[in-house]
Amino acid sequence: MEAVVPSAAGTPAIRCAGHERDYPAFLDRAARIATGLREAGVEPGDRIAVVMRNEPAHLEITAAAALLGVSAVPVNWHFRQHELSHVLSDSGSKVVFVHTDLLAGVRAVLPEGVRIVEAAVPAGVAAACGFEAPAPTGDHPLLDPWLAGHPPLERTAGEHPPTVIYSSGTTGRPKGVLREPVAQDRLDEAVQRFLEYFAVAPGGRTLIPAPLYHASPSQHAVLALAAGLDITLMPRFDAEEFLRLIARHRIEQVQVVPTMFVRLLRLPKDVRERYDLSSLTSVVHAAAPCPPHVKHAMIDWLGPVLREYYGGSETGAVTWCDSAEWLAHPGTVGRATGTCAVAVLGPDGTPLPAGATGDIYLKPGDDWPRFTYLGDPDRRAAMEAPGLPGYVTIGDIGQLDADGYLYLSDRRHDMVISGGVNIYPAEIEGCLLALDGVCDAAVFGIPDEEFGETLAAHLQTEPGVVLSAEEVRAHVAARLAGYKVPRAVVFEERLPRDESGKLFKRQLRDPYWAGHDGAI
Repeated sequence: MEAVVPSAAGTPAIRCAGHERDYPAFLDRAARIATGLREAGVEPGDRIAVVMRNEPAHLEITAAAALLGVSAVPVNWHFRQHELSHVLSDSGSKVVFVHTDLLAGVRAVLPEGVRIVEAAVPAGVAAACGFEAPAPTGDHPLLDPWLAGHPPLERTAGEHPPTVIYSSGTTGRPKGVLREPVAQDRLDEAVQRFLEYFAVAPGGRTLIPAPLYHASPSQHAVLALAAGLDITLMPRFDAEEFLRLIARHRIEQVQVVPTMFVRLLRLPKDVRERYDLSSLTSVVHAAAPCPPHVKHAMIDWLGPVLREYYGGSETGAVTWCDSAEWLAHPGTVGRATGTCAVAVLGPDGTPLPAGATGDIYLKPGDDWPRFTYLGDPDRRAAMEAPGLPGYVTIGDIGQLDADGYLYLSDRRHDMVISGGVNIYPAEIEGCLLALDGVCDAAVFGIPDEEFGETLAAHLQTEPGVVLSAEEVRAHVAARLAGYKVPRAVVFEERLPRDESGKLFKRQLRDPYWAGHDGAI
């Protein structure tokens, strides 16, 4: 993290919910945490876990790990006990940093020999998340006095192991993506690419509204720190608070997911117009397909500041497009940049022509660190493209156009095969979100005696809106082919999503398939 330097043009800081650190204080605390870890027996190449909500201390611990040559493992604090147990054991973490209110869940599954450092929940973070900050238990070292008792680390590691990100476990047991350490010169190059693609200047102001346990916000935060950006973290996403923070701190760059766009657009027009967003120069989105009507609405509102990329924890960003490119190629997630490449392959592994739908394979840039899955080399090997060294799939289906722009259809495991016809739920979900009164949608396959699978749609409507299943089906039938009309329509009070907007579709789908062997 030697590349972290405050901007000469101002005094960048890291803040969250009323708590703020300038860079000298941040770096001093990170260096003291690194010393504490070393004295606890943590050595270069080891891993530590972080079970904490967004706040500056989360980033300090991540920076401390990099100084020591250790990988931080940000853990989804929504994980259930069996998921949490798996991550703590599978990662081999030697120390776990945990917020006080999450301590009981960690202690219940803590592997033998793993040490805990307890972190008090800042009052502002607790308030933003809707609970009262509990008092520390006193059973474990408390972060602030613990780090204050150690001198700053003097000799730092020459290489920086990236964070180890675990998947959300929506399709099975969470898997950890372990990437090779990055030398300082490569980190410097990554910072320059970040500044270029995210369209932000050194010392600029960024807002991170998504949980740091996800790959994109975690990587965003690490590079923003290395670039010395002024960083505002949100403990949880709230649409109006998001606008308020942009206006208050004159935010220039944000990274979001499409679900956040939907929630922002649901705000009344007078609320949206209440805040001055003119400081925004770059709104980056990724992580899920964005329905075209939603993206059009965001560009109409904010102007041509939207930028989109596509990739995964394993590959980094492979494709990019700005607003002008997207408007010229509606629905695209961009085309490969630099030394990255994309191939769309058929069932026999041969490349498909432009316009044909198949499995997407990505070739990361030459400087992207190689990766494996912790404890699962076979899964890593299964990702490789036959006959295309260096290309891997992250499970998506799509097509390339004649200009090399990529379009996503859906996740391979979400695709529905009904009567021998491939159906991509993402397209239907986008159609449903265009229906007045619908604010969230999940479409998936359910058992059907005649066709093998048919479609179910679970919907969340705006408060006070009442729709019938017949209205929903008619809306889809008027816009898409008949075989894409959901047979089952269910209205939910709320769809199961985490704070970053990731949909846990399996929770909705599994009950339909209970007792159907091999169907899931």
